[in-house]
Amino acid sequence: MAKGKRSYAKQRRAEQAELDRRKKDSFWGRVKTLPKRYFIDAMGAMALGLFASLLIGTIFDTLGNYIPWDGLKLIASYAKSATGAAIGVAIALKLGAHPLVIFTCAGVGALSNAMGAIICDNALIQWAATAADGEAGHIFYSAGPAGAFFAVIIAAEIGMLVSKKTPVDILVTPVITLLAGFAGAWVFCPLVSYVMYFLGIFIASTTTLYPLFMGIIVSVVVGIILTLPISSAAICAMIFSPAAVEVATANGTLDGLLLAGGAAVAGCCAQMVGFAVSSFRENKWGGLVSQGLGTSMLQMGNICRWPLIWVPPTLAAAIVGPLSTMVFKLHCTGVAAGMGTCGLVGPIGVIASTEYSPMMWVGLVVCCIVAPALLSLLFSEIMRKLGWIKFGDMKLAE
Repeated sequence: MAKGKRSYAKQRRAEQAELDRRKKDSFWGRVKTLPKRYFIDAMGAMALGLFASLLIGTIFDTLGNYIPWDGLKLIASYAKSATGAAIGVAIALKLGAHPLVIFTCAGVGALSNAMGAIICDNALIQWAATAADGEAGHIFYSAGPAGAFFAVIIAAEIGMLVSKKTPVDILVTPVITLLAGFAGAWVFCPLVSYVMYFLGIFIASTTTLYPLFMGIIVSVVVGIILTLPISSAAICAMIFSPAAVEVATANGTLDGLLLAGGAAVAGCCAQMVGFAVSSFRENKWGGLVSQGLGTSMLQMGNICRWPLIWVPPTLAAAIVGPLSTMVFKLHCTGVAAGMGTCGLVGPIGVIASTEYSPMMWVGLVVCCIVAPALLSLLFSEIMRKLGWIKFGDMKLAE
C-alpha cells in the first residue's frame, strides 16, 4: 500500500514537472522570463564586464598617479579601451550564446560603446556618430555601456537564430551578428546619448542650486540601485561620463555634477558598509568582508522576505549624502561613482577627482566608512529593540 502511494506521488511530481516545463517553454512563459533575462542577468553581466575593464583600468590609472611606474598607466589605457568588448562578451556569455556569437559580440560591444550622437545647444546634430566626427562647438556624447547593453542583446539574440544552422556557420553567424549589432547600435545609441545628455544636465544644474536636497536624493537613489540586482556602476558610468563633464564645464555646472558623483559614492558606501555592520551578529567576519568589500546585493533575498532591513542603510545614505555635498564637498566621476566600497573603487574615484587636502581624507573616511557604519548600526539596533528586525533576518545564505 505504502509502495503504491509513493509510486503515485512520484508520478504526480513527474506530471507537475512536465506541466511546469511546458508553461516555461510556451510563448507567454518565455515572455515572463524576459525582464529577468535582460534587466537582471544581462545587466549584472554588464557590470562584470565593466569591472574587468573600465573599473580595473581606473584603479591602475589612479595608482599610476602615486607610484612612479609608467606600466600602470599603460595597463590602465588598454584596460579602459577594452570596455566595450568586455561588455559584449560578458552579456553574450550570460545570455547563453554559442562561442562564435560570443566572440563576435566583442566587436559589437566595442562598436556600440563608442557610438552615440553629436549634440549642440540641446539639439541632436548628427545621428549615430563617433568621437572622430566631432566639430568645434559640437559635443560628442557616447552611449557608452547603455548603448552596448541594447546592441549586444540584439546581436546575441539574432546571432543565435542562425548559429549552427548552416554548413557555413563560421561565415554566416559573425556576419549576421555584426549586422544585427550595428543596426541595434545605429537605432539605440543616439537615443541613449540624448537621454543621458539631458539627465546629466538636470543632475548637474539641480545639484549646483540645491546641494542639500540633491545630496539626499542622489545618495539614496544610487545606493538603492547598487543593492538591487541591476548595475549602478553602468548607470553612473553614463551619467558622470567624460562627455557629461564637458557639457557641465560649458554650462558652468561642473561642481554640481562632481558633487552629485561624490554623493553617489557616499550612498553606495552606506548600503555596503551599513549592511556589513548591521548584520555582523548574524554573518560575522565573512559577511563583513563579502558585503563591505563585495556587494550589498547579497541581501536582496532577505530584503524580499523582510523589507524593513533595508531601512537602516537607506537612512544612513540620506545623511551621508548631504554631508558629502555640503560639508566635505567630495567629488567623483565615471563608473567609480556607482561602486561604493566594492574593491575600494568608490573611495579611489573620490581621491582621483577631489582636490587633495586633509579635509578630503577626513570626508572620505567619515562619509564612506565611519558614518555609514555607526548610523546603520544605530538605526538597526533601535529597530531590533522595537522588534521590527529580528535575529536571522539579515543572515546570508551559506
